[in-house]
Amino acid sequence: MITTRGAGHCDTGGDDTVVRISPGVLAPPHELLTPEEWRRRGRDKRELASRSSHAQWQPPPERPDPIALLEGQAASRVPDLVPIRYGRMAASPFAYFRGAAAPMAWDLTRTPTSGIRVQACGDAHLLNFGMFAAPDRRLVFDVNDFDETLPAPFEWDVKRLAASFAVAARGREFGDAQGRTAACAAVRSYRTEMANYAGMRFLDVWYSRIDVDEVTSLFDAMQPKAAVARRRKDIRKAHQRTSLKAFLKMCDQVEGQYRIRPSHPVIVRYPIERHPEVLEELRHAIALYRETLNADRREVLRRYYFGDFARKVVGVGSVGTEAFVLLLIGDRADEPLFLQLKEAQESVLAPFAGQSEYAHQGERVVRGQRLTQAAPDPFLGWTSGIGTSSTGSRNVVRAAKEYYVRQLRDMKGSMSVPVMDPPELSYYGRLCGWALARAHARTGRAAEISGYLGSSESFDHAIADFAIAYADQNDKDYRLLLDAISAGEVHATPDS
Repeated sequence: MITTRGAGHCDTGGDDTVVRISPGVLAPPHELLTPEEWRRRGRDKRELASRSSHAQWQPPPERPDPIALLEGQAASRVPDLVPIRYGRMAASPFAYFRGAAAPMAWDLTRTPTSGIRVQACGDAHLLNFGMFAAPDRRLVFDVNDFDETLPAPFEWDVKRLAASFAVAARGREFGDAQGRTAACAAVRSYRTEMANYAGMRFLDVWYSRIDVDEVTSLFDAMQPKAAVARRRKDIRKAHQRTSLKAFLKMCDQVEGQYRIRPSHPVIVRYPIERHPEVLEELRHAIALYRETLNADRREVLRRYYFGDFARKVVGVGSVGTEAFVLLLIGDRADEPLFLQLKEAQESVLAPFAGQSEYAHQGERVVRGQRLTQAAPDPFLGWTSGIGTSSTGSRNVVRAAKEYYVRQLRDMKGSMSVPVMDPPELSYYGRLCGWALARAHARTGRAAEISGYLGSSESFDHAIADFAIAYADQNDKDYRLLLDAISAGEVHATPDS
């Protein structure tokens, strides 16, 4: 037995309370190591994969056809939306990259890894970062897409992020030297910020966030006036992207009721008034969703009533999975709340990183987002409910699917990546690398990751080399998609 004093025992013995503790009762749930010991563990992981080894990318002979992997995903998606997905991916090599998370997941498993795991984003390309409102209504910058989130090696996220900068730079017709610089800036920022988090108390890491106003004031002095003006415009646009703004843009008043305006095939409205069974199924799905929220959020939802419901195609890689928008109306006509119900399928990382501990894929997404985001959407939850199958413009109910739920718009915005010049792209790389480091530091051991990365630029340059090599791979895969479309092997259609 262990005897101690002043241990806060529930008896009213004050500081003289004697508490007898059986051995092991207060043992920590993991090995108790000092930060320096965690750093040493990280440095030891270089024996598994040296930092310079991450520069390697050579497709192995057994690499599967990337189009076959995409077709495998298509088998579980809404048939009439799959051609829209291919149409969006065919727009450019970067658009293809956005939709090709599954082929890259296979490729990443064939690259060196330290084995240090975090709650990975799973699809950490540069457009999956952005601005949104924290509960205090201030804008923060963070990772904002978690469809593929799963515990996995931290390098997988870093490599996908760096490769996205190399691919995006080519799309802007920059030279590979400039793309490599942007990729290197992202990785360097990840490494240096991880070192900062490694020196912080964990609660300080957990509460930290990237405040948009503070970041822009810090970096504006180093940017040309045109770049500063664009960034401030992006921030203003984010402030204006609210449920009310979406309501005014997307809805009409029809016979005294607000209705979502259809725009086939991107927005297909359900004729709820003619299909009460759909409304009943929706009510059941929302009831399940409410149970995943805290009591205060459930109280907020109690103040809104059903307005309308529609299918809305979103993104690139997720096109073909079910996605709906739900219009809720408050007591006032100018008090809408838009919720998005987005189907959650198994993460593309699951065949390689292991199955999620959560059987419900929507819960997997929500739990991963809550773990890694500094200020997750307060209405983030999950449910199961309706799906659709379509023939022409006719929609019918089919098997229930798993969804996560979030606000459609809550001051969400992005930086103007398509018009960035090389210095701006590198600046944006620094911002994304910082956000990814902050996200990983919440679920991984920052000191262990920092110990592995070290203080030199060896890791930065290795990942930048990988990014250029993978941009070459992406170009080849993109051409395979165009060839498959030309041969009629896959069907691609524009969505407007």
